Amino acid sequence: MRSIARRKFIGGAAALAAASLFPPKGFAQGGGSTRLVLLGTGGGPRVTAKGRAKPANLIIVKGVPYVIDCGDGVALQLVRAGVALAALRHIFITHHHSDHNLDYGNLVYDGWVAGLRTPVDAYGPPPLKAITDAYWELNRFDIETRIADEGRIDLRKLVTAHEFSQDGVVMQNADVKVTAARVRHPPIKEAYAYRFDCADRSIVISGDTTWSPELISLAKGADVLVSEAMHLGGLERLLAKVPNAARLREHLLASHIVTEDLGKLAAEAEVKTLVMSHLVPGDDPSITDAKWEEGVRRHYRGRIVVGRDLMEV
Repeated sequence: MRSIARRKFIGGAAALAAASLFPPKGFAQGGGSTRLVLLGTGGGPRVTAKGRAKPANLIIVKGVPYVIDCGDGVALQLVRAGVALAALRHIFITHHHSDHNLDYGNLVYDGWVAGLRTPVDAYGPPPLKAITDAYWELNRFDIETRIADEGRIDLRKLVTAHEFSQDGVVMQNADVKVTAARVRHPPIKEAYAYRFDCADRSIVISGDTTWSPELISLAKGADVLVSEAMHLGGLERLLAKVPNAARLREHLLASHIVTEDLGKLAAEAEVKTLVMSHLVPGDDPSITDAKWEEGVRRHYRGRIVVGRDLMEV
């Protein structure tokens, strides 16, 4: 019986490793159109039972995944989206609020234990390098134990953190050009939106922002703008549940964009499709898709998509 159990365990472990290393049929591998998958569409660090996953987006260009933001649970969302964690290559962080970077280190670690052996490049504003180094120190005992005990390569040598503090092209290869623009998200000064220009479509990820002329310029004429959105009515119901309501209201209204202003921004940027994500509140069932669209539609005549976790646009 022990021998049978052992064989079952080994077989199961091998199957799990294979599932991690080799993507399922739904994962694009080379060629094809550029894909956009919304991994997490809820805004803010608060975790609720019926809430959306935390902020993260995935762009796949010729089979290569580009992850934008790493909210809590991003690795699990990638797996659910059909992406092999060992295929991880590029990570972009818009800014250093915890709902956007909390699982940055865990994502590369999860890729490593799934069989990652190739370089990973991470891009974002300071202190991205310090955050990366701190993660290595936090997990040094585990990493070094697994290197010695399991024969793994050194994860710390695979990851390169690229910091930037100004607008412009932050990464470019034969398949995609990625341009960053600083947006307005007080009190954080180093907050950026990203534009991905590919052969077949252009996609802009807003990050966190209030009304920003810089975002309008970056997104001008883009095929898709994925933007955060805040619903005023839902916000008041949310604030009624928290003890720091007055201060939180002040922050949210100063640093995030409400639906009506988002409609004006999308219209001015002349984007073809507006995807509403990073929704605040992200767990209020009374806010239907029609209610999310209502304020936007007053000013914007293009296609509107109310984002859902794991939706492909």
